[in-house]
Amino acid sequence: MLPDADRYQGYRCEEELLAVRDALERRARGLRLQPLVWPLEFPFDSELAMLAATYAQRIGKGVPFALAAFRQAFAGGKALSVTDNVLIAGAACEMHPRAIIRAVQTRGVREELERATTEALAAGVHDVPAVRVGEQVIVGEGRLEEAGVLLEVANGALRSG
Repeated sequence: MLPDADRYQGYRCEEELLAVRDALERRARGLRLQPLVWPLEFPFDSELAMLAATYAQRIGKGVPFALAAFRQAFAGGKALSVTDNVLIAGAACEMHPRAIIRAVQTRGVREELERATTEALAAGVHDVPAVRVGEQVIVGEGRLEEAGVLLEVANGALRSG
């Protein structure tokens, strides 16, 4: 987990936070996405969700779990600090609740998350979303299109080479 991921440290006041939320909601509408539903507890402590995501990645379900978790949080308005909400996200991608609970309590999953966090910070990740294309790290929602272009170029090079 990125340091202070459970806080909006960059915002000086409630009005600024609301302005950012409003901008995100407008951006979602502009992209023709479903409306955002903010969890009552937001930002929330995401440690449990990040441990579950680490386990999901380990068993080949990282992307489906992430999508399901974000649906729970921002389509369903459910805080991912609540165990049941994380387990529902896991169930949506065929992860057994008991397996998730056991996995998130293991030292191995915690160490794997800590190692991934350390590597991300060393690579220059200071915010999300972040996308790595080869050795280049693209950080920030405003740069996702750039990341997409780089991924297309990289995939084209793989296909032709």
